[in-house]
Amino acid sequence: MDNTKTILVTGGAGYIGSHTVRLLAGLDYHIVVLDNLVYGHKEAIVNDSVELVQGDIGDEELLQELFKKHQFSAVLHFAAYAYVGESVSDPHKYYVNNVARPLTLLKTMVDHQCLKFIFSSTCATYGNPEYVPLDESHPQNPVSPYGKSKFLLEQMIKDYETAHGLKYVFLRYFNASGASEDGLIGEDHNPETHLIPLILDAITGDRAAIKVFGTDYPTPDGTCVRDYIHVNDLGNAHIKALEYLNKGGESLACNLGTGFGYSVMEVIKAAEEVTGMPVPYELAERRAGDATELVANAKLALEKLGWDPKYKEISDIIQTAWNWKTGTRKGRF
Repeated sequence: MDNTKTILVTGGAGYIGSHTVRLLAGLDYHIVVLDNLVYGHKEAIVNDSVELVQGDIGDEELLQELFKKHQFSAVLHFAAYAYVGESVSDPHKYYVNNVARPLTLLKTMVDHQCLKFIFSSTCATYGNPEYVPLDESHPQNPVSPYGKSKFLLEQMIKDYETAHGLKYVFLRYFNASGASEDGLIGEDHNPETHLIPLILDAITGDRAAIKVFGTDYPTPDGTCVRDYIHVNDLGNAHIKALEYLNKGGESLACNLGTGFGYSVMEVIKAAEEVTGMPVPYELAERRAGDATELVANAKLALEKLGWDPKYKEISDIIQTAWNWKTGTRKGRF
């Protein structure tokens, strides 16, 4: 087998990881998923050709065994805790899992001369925006332990490039959203914090209502504006990044977003149009730390990776989430 087709995907049973794995499996990659299943779902691995190993990225003995057995050419790293609020109340959990444990992964990669690393990063590394849309030259000043943990790992990976020649692509997501078009896999978090699934839960009665936090922002309707990027577009960006490194590309950091922003109320209205049902919502005070507007400048990803998102309309993204919510799994694994 072509060694460049053998890859390790950490956190591959999670939301974004599982969609990426499904896309990769359709391209004849030999994929091993390593996931501790704390937040991931084994049912999200829907391709029989994918090997799922339940374990932790901090387990050096397991990692050494896997790397020796499979001779991976690259690692796609999704494994992380990702609740901003929880990171504020329990920073230790986030720094151990998102910063300390990946050191074991990086060491094992160097031990086995696996020197291509694609990192699932975040726009949270930028902190509060000084301007929008945000490009990659925007200062990185994260405000939450979650954002800081992703930022710190970026810095550590850069040091591994200097010391060991590790090549990387950092993919800084904006608001991940949507699900597979066939409704087979999608977003299933507990607790759920993302706007679109919360809206759909309210529509179906799985929750009484959603809260709209803040209606006095300097936006056309007073609610926050975000850039929603479809999960399959994120998955395809990882594939483009892998191909880029396989062709000898230099290390790179790219934003992933559509470049279009939608307010909370615009998302609610779009969901009502897609589903034909009303969204119960309540107005609430602003939440501390919520930026007025977060929109990506993702031109670098197009220029360097040839990546252009397919889903640019919020209604198309919501439709895929609705397919998941109303499909055979009813939005749950």
